Amino acid sequence: MMLNREKNSFRQTLASHGIRLTRGRATTLQVNVGLLCNQSCHHCHLNAGPGRDEVMGQETIDQVVALAGRFRFETIDITGGAPEMNPHISDLLRRLAPLAPTVILRSNLTAVSEPGRRHLLDLCSGRRITIVASFPSLNRNQAESQRGPGVFDQSLATLKELNKRGYGRPGSGLSINLVVNPAGAFLPGSQARQEKQFHRALEKKWGIAFNNLYTFANMPLGRFRAWLEKTGNLEGYLQKLTAGFNPCATDGLMCRTMISVAWDGTLFDCDFNQAAGLFLNNVRTHISEIDELPRPGTEIMVADHCYTCTAGAGFT
Repeated sequence: MMLNREKNSFRQTLASHGIRLTRGRATTLQVNVGLLCNQSCHHCHLNAGPGRDEVMGQETIDQVVALAGRFRFETIDITGGAPEMNPHISDLLRRLAPLAPTVILRSNLTAVSEPGRRHLLDLCSGRRITIVASFPSLNRNQAESQRGPGVFDQSLATLKELNKRGYGRPGSGLSINLVVNPAGAFLPGSQARQEKQFHRALEKKWGIAFNNLYTFANMPLGRFRAWLEKTGNLEGYLQKLTAGFNPCATDGLMCRTMISVAWDGTLFDCDFNQAAGLFLNNVRTHISEIDELPRPGTEIMVADHCYTCTAGAGFT
């Protein structure tokens, strides 16, 4: 059965529930430092990979630090690609760490273990930077079918290195949170159940500890959308997302309190709108042009990929 796009558009669905998706106070600065990555994951909504050369340069890094110093966000979330592969990442982490109570580095657990980058583990632990790490499966074959050969053992080795530095250990104040996403065109299972399963298995088999686990649905954008189209799964997957719409999930969406900066300094509501090309306030604005943060009540740009963040218990 084909989806009635007009009737079931995300904007129409919001309207039918009497919901206006608008901004609150911006408390999180998300910084995407580039699309270069050492992995080419099947689900990547940004088409990041080893062949990409888009990385945030020093001038934009300086502008990000200036913005963070000016507006004092509660959380700064650094992502990519593999953010560890940006040549300025050490400088960025050192300068941002004092500017927010929580600074997050999103890691795929393999780029940081490559030659010349292991010092980043000490830099992060020394500045109490939270690690959010992709670890999609306890099964080696499933993890490597999604992320590439050798990824599973490399990821375990990095988790052990982080544990040695105190990450995930009680009383250390160093947090590492894992992210799990489905291997195909289906929605994730219970987050609470998977967290228990991962805690038990990682501790028993490899002596690895972590703090929290988050289950995320795959975004029908970029490489994952291309795979959905190629395999004939796009319509069915969109129907699952649409059927799972939960109006209560719209209250806690990250886009309500986030401003997202792309590698070239362009501003968006979130990382997914970066992939979709939906600019903040529907106007292409560079970080160097911003005089004030978006005001509460400002409309958030939406499209049908937003169903992913509102399916079931919600994405964020």
